[in-house]
Amino acid sequence: MYLGALFAQYPVLLPIVAGLFGLVIGSSLNVVIHRLPVMLERGWRQQCQEMLGTPDTELQAEAFNLVVPRSRCPHCGHAISAWENIPVLSFLWLKGRCAECKRPISRRYPAVELLTAILSALVAWHFGWHPATAAALLLIFGLIALTFIDLDHQILPDVITLPFLWLGLAVNLFAVFTDLHSAVIGAIAGYVSLWLVFHAFKLATGREGMGFGDFKLFALAGAWLGWKMLPLVILFASLVGAVVGIAYLALTGGDRRQPIPFGPFLCAATLVALLWGEQMVHAYLRFAHIPL
Repeated sequence: MYLGALFAQYPVLLPIVAGLFGLVIGSSLNVVIHRLPVMLERGWRQQCQEMLGTPDTELQAEAFNLVVPRSRCPHCGHAISAWENIPVLSFLWLKGRCAECKRPISRRYPAVELLTAILSALVAWHFGWHPATAAALLLIFGLIALTFIDLDHQILPDVITLPFLWLGLAVNLFAVFTDLHSAVIGAIAGYVSLWLVFHAFKLATGREGMGFGDFKLFALAGAWLGWKMLPLVILFASLVGAVVGIAYLALTGGDRRQPIPFGPFLCAATLVALLWGEQMVHAYLRFAHIPL
């Protein structure tokens, strides 16, 4: 009650707290983004080697997960100390370079931390002191991890998409963002719709236009936001994806056959629908003179 009254009296305080919390989580998300694909690849290799009867004992003995080994400079192997790992501040203090070898540190790290902080503050400002804020923050963290993993490796790991899909259904047991009926239909419709598009495109062209991870990510959006938001999510993702893809090809002269990950656009569209979806849908219905 005290915290609720405090945040009600000082509305700007909650976004500030959420933003600082987002900075810390952003640092952890950098670890997930970097290590999870490596962990998956190592697991796949180990499974293949076990099937072939040639297990890699060195690979099995070496611990590699989200906790160990300790973070190190990719150039010189310098172990990152606690003071070198303070979100954003350490990057600025070190002037973007390793404390040991002075090689540049990727700007991706502070960028992810700042992005997580900004979106966390935005979510807190939008929903206020409400259970929806905590749920939305969890969703935002998952979407950020999926976005950068897909950009780097063009995969959307099931270990993120599937738990978050189920979490969306669990959250909407309490009708936080939509009712459970709409959430279940949204999850089904999200998966099936892109599954049908995938197979129709493959039949027409003989090529695969997207990955199965996109189906699950769209189902995730439906589970969190309900089926009514799916047209907005797919329309926004497709429109922005098309614009970015055309601009990328025009600026770089890249190969049109080079795949561009669709996951980041679905994640961005899900965020937009989470924060402003209802207002956008109502504005469109009023513009089209369709009764609400």
